[in-house]
Amino acid sequence: MTTNIILIQGGGDLASGIAYRLHKSGLKIIISELPQPLSVRRKVSFSEAIYDGEITIEGLTGRRVTQDKILSTLSDGKIPVIVDPDLTVLDSFPISVLVDATLRKRAQPELAEVPLSIGLGPGFTAPKNCHAVIETNRGHSLGRVYWEGSAMDDTGIPEQVLGIRTERVLRAPANGKLIAHGDIGDHFDKDDIICEVGGIPLKAPFNGSLRGLIRPGLTVKKGLKIGDLDPRDDPHYCTMISDKALALGGSVLEAILSKKEIRDGVWG
Repeated sequence: MTTNIILIQGGGDLASGIAYRLHKSGLKIIISELPQPLSVRRKVSFSEAIYDGEITIEGLTGRRVTQDKILSTLSDGKIPVIVDPDLTVLDSFPISVLVDATLRKRAQPELAEVPLSIGLGPGFTAPKNCHAVIETNRGHSLGRVYWEGSAMDDTGIPEQVLGIRTERVLRAPANGKLIAHGDIGDHFDKDDIICEVGGIPLKAPFNGSLRGLIRPGLTVKKGLKIGDLDPRDDPHYCTMISDKALALGGSVLEAILSKKEIRDGVWG
């Protein structure tokens, strides 16, 4: 049986960038997701395999499978994506590393029973509820691995792009079903309707390309982040793994390889 598998909890864009980097480094990856993921940057999120069966991101394919198909999917060079919010796979497979990349930004449960548990961002404190914490806030500390202590608190302030910060994050104007008026990668002029929620339109606050949008047809709550408008207006960015996601992938790899007992077996 395949040994030393890395389980990533969450399949959003940051988690997917981590999965991509670890896979490219020769590690065996499983992604666990919710039955109805709410990823915004769907073109670069392996969570979309939950809906579509497969998604290919920069040449790497994630495939929705049941647990009995995990090993054959790994043998095919693809990433198994399973619906397993309770992480029952921990009882069925030799998981060496658990990476919580859900970015829930709140206090996490107790330490998981795995050789190495890695938590991304706020809500994690090593060694209380994980073995290692990785900083996710942009700046000089981004990607640093802490074996004691916590990541920075959630600032609630989005990254600035071309001088635009809060406006580029699109939030649901009401409770209800999301109906899209375009697709990820499309250009929108200021005041164009990007989507509507519960019959209330959400207009573009500036000219730009739609970098992300929660899957149309899902029911969302007022105030939820549902989209990302990019003032750089380059549709290629919509299908590229971000620099931040790749940086965090390198940090997770550092944490894994810093433990000799894990390092000696992860390529087995």
